[in-house]
Amino acid sequence: MAKSKQIKLAINTVWFSIVGNTLLAIIKLISGVLGNSYALVADAIESIGDVFSSAIVLFGLRYSTKPPDENHPYGHGKAEALVTFITVGFLLISASIIAVESVKHILTPHQSPKWFTLIVLGGIVLYKELSFQFVLRRSKKTNSSALKADAWHHRSDAITSVAAMIGISISLLMGPGWESADDWAALFAAGFICFNAYHIFRPALGEIMDEHNYLELVHEIRAKAIKVEGILGTEKCYIRKTGMHYLVDLHATVDGSLSVNEGHEIAHKLKDYLMHELPQIANILIHVEPTNCAIEH
Repeated sequence: MAKSKQIKLAINTVWFSIVGNTLLAIIKLISGVLGNSYALVADAIESIGDVFSSAIVLFGLRYSTKPPDENHPYGHGKAEALVTFITVGFLLISASIIAVESVKHILTPHQSPKWFTLIVLGGIVLYKELSFQFVLRRSKKTNSSALKADAWHHRSDAITSVAAMIGISISLLMGPGWESADDWAALFAAGFICFNAYHIFRPALGEIMDEHNYLELVHEIRAKAIKVEGILGTEKCYIRKTGMHYLVDLHATVDGSLSVNEGHEIAHKLKDYLMHELPQIANILIHVEPTNCAIEH
């Protein structure tokens, strides 16, 4: 996929999340207040947080796609992972607010939720799961960790809504004495949001720390490299993720009897070929190893 198309696709996907979460936050808040369900109100709080986090993701995606400059020769792609940390922060803040308010409602006697809240939640679960699948597919197409985090916001919203449905159903079916069941559901949802936040945070931390987690791409690079005339093999291959693309350091083996100019020309052919075949690579640094001293470092 062309880089410009990739960026546009990612940005359009974030706008989808912003608009959808805004509308859902309004629906949840009104339904929760009128239906006497704090689980729904908690869901609304999470959706409001998702709107802000999606807006930050949008900013991060736009910033991360800025071209390299004098102060940032490798580009601005790391901004995407930093933005993911901020979205995780929003998730933890939302979870904390939901947990505190849930405990308050559990300790305070109140009426059971209304039946219509179950219908509202059923529609929300369906929409959020479909949104998760849609955004997750887009995150894979664009190779965006920020979009992946945004997708899991949708999945966490779907699961918290399922928890709310279970809590409200128990409250309504069991009758007096079970009024706080949906509050317990909201408390469970808060714990799940924290669990989810960790699984969003961990891959982004790996990107910032340049963890080597791209063995599939390494194998693909090695397989394609030996197709270039003059390349006898490859040695070290290190990959770093920056935004939606990768930076690669590759040691390529050539005939040791070649001149410096000939080796240099082969390296350029290899770089051009790999970047054409693997458009997800933003840049490749080729180090030429002659066969008479090519050893594993």
